[in-house]
Amino acid sequence: MPRPGGLPELVLLESYATGGDLGGALARLRKERRLAGYRCTALLGSGDYQILQVEAPNVPDTELRDALRWQIKDMLAYPVEEATLDVLEIPGQQGSGRPRQVMAVVASNAVLAPVIRAFHQAGLNLEAIDIPDVGQRNIAALAEQDGRALAALAFDGDGGLLTITAKGELYVSRRIDVTWQALAAATDERREQLFERIVLEVQRTLDTFDRQYSYVPMGGLLLLAVPEAETLRAALAPNVYVPVEVMDLSAALDFPKVPELRVTERQAQCLKLIGAALRQ
Repeated sequence: MPRPGGLPELVLLESYATGGDLGGALARLRKERRLAGYRCTALLGSGDYQILQVEAPNVPDTELRDALRWQIKDMLAYPVEEATLDVLEIPGQQGSGRPRQVMAVVASNAVLAPVIRAFHQAGLNLEAIDIPDVGQRNIAALAEQDGRALAALAFDGDGGLLTITAKGELYVSRRIDVTWQALAAATDERREQLFERIVLEVQRTLDTFDRQYSYVPMGGLLLLAVPEAETLRAALAPNVYVPVEVMDLSAALDFPKVPELRVTERQAQCLKLIGAALRQ
């Protein structure tokens, strides 16, 4: 919840085991935490959806989703009729001389239906089903400065996620196949190998961004929730052309009632979910 003129305040952060019964767990939470009057957002797992950056069909905006369905149908492992699709616009492309690009976010109805049903059965108001990429975007947007783009890198049990945002909008999202656990448990030699992979992925992503969006100046790279963050920062700094900083989450969020969030591993577990809670 935002404080007037201050940082967004996080007042409660808890983890619950569902025991395989999401609807039952939500019903208990509704009763224990008196959640019936709140708006809720659910966050998909990294394997539950796809983001496809494609050229936008030349149709009116009111017809864009339907046109995109047929454009991406061969990119899905299931029938497009069984998919739910949303569109993330990539701003500022007018006058670039390139075809307009959009991000199509696609998830199977077989994934979404049980989530929607569980919230409905629990009597909760499910306002949105969001994705981790947008949650990370919302966190990064709190740290943007001077209208410049900001790259943000975080790791959790699903791997690394590198996003680039500008003026609160998502321009780029890339997965890096290195988990938090792999970094935290690595020997010095193995960690160096993982860092080399991460540095290469970051370099490629920043170079691609520069080519595609040269009209958006890049401001820096922020490490959000990273084990051995200072060591990774030192590995990245001489290999990328922007400043690299480690984010202090308390500079973007106020969480005096949640001291556990000062532990980096807990931040990694909850970062994108907290970002989803920042949804406006």
